[in-house]
Amino acid sequence: MDVVTFGEVMAMFVATESGPLESVVNFSRALAGAETNVAIGLARLGHRVGWVGRVGEDHFGRFAVAELAHNGVDTAAVFFDPEAATGFQLKSHADGGDPEVAYFRRNSAGSRLAPSPATDAYISSGRHLHVTGIPLALSPSTRAFTLRAVTIARERGMTVSFDPNLRPGLWGSPEEMIRVTNDVAATADWVLPGLTEGRLLSGLPDADADQVARFYLDRGAQRVVVKAAVQGASLYTATGRWDRPIFPVQVVDTVGAGDGFAAGLISAHLDGLSVEAALERAAAIGALATTSSGDKDGLPDRPELAAFLAEPPATAARI
Repeated sequence: MDVVTFGEVMAMFVATESGPLESVVNFSRALAGAETNVAIGLARLGHRVGWVGRVGEDHFGRFAVAELAHNGVDTAAVFFDPEAATGFQLKSHADGGDPEVAYFRRNSAGSRLAPSPATDAYISSGRHLHVTGIPLALSPSTRAFTLRAVTIARERGMTVSFDPNLRPGLWGSPEEMIRVTNDVAATADWVLPGLTEGRLLSGLPDADADQVARFYLDRGAQRVVVKAAVQGASLYTATGRWDRPIFPVQVVDTVGAGDGFAAGLISAHLDGLSVEAALERAAAIGALATTSSGDKDGLPDRPELAAFLAEPPATAARI
């Protein structure tokens, strides 16, 4: 595998009409999961990517596995759980902004993912491991799985990217969330926080992107990318900083933008691109992810990405 990732996949029902979720009558079915968005984004670009997870032996579980396979993601390490159900969520019609999302995932099959010799071997097959903070919060077993996966990747010499992807409602306390998230971030090669996340995690409520980046560089990260929504993104290494403006697109739904950004950054790394080209690809895919109501529907294949980049705006600038 070029990339291995893991987490919880859910069925998602997206409102096809505006209004609060309690008043919506009609929904369309889709797939949800931050890590599966990244996996699908990479697979559509032609990379060999596998996703590790657990789903219920139910309609939603079979739908999720079929969707992943249809999008080119290897599902050999997806396990069916006969005793727990696949989670699902409802998402409001975004109307060009941030949608309302309601989760139904407590005690789901996905939360029962745990380390095993089979998953150890599968993770070891990759060149790169992508991790988010969500499995750290889902359950003790998914947290153990995350820590084990990162340990294996480090032992195997794989590169590791970490997107905090904070879900405060899943954690026992803010203090636990900050401590555990930062402990895992300290083991990653790349850390990819949003600016608001970075301020919370660093304990610096008024920090700018430079200060957030320095917090993680000082803890061992080789690359830190701070995402600041409409202000664009900045990539930091020990030797410099590169800034990248956003691509102007017609935004339909903002969910999945960070996952698209991560897929672009990882893809560029696998292709051996420069920092500037990596930021361009990441920003482009992140922008395209916002142009549809489904979390993964806007993720491009190679020809679609090339067409979008044919007349790019300003390029990344080194500071």
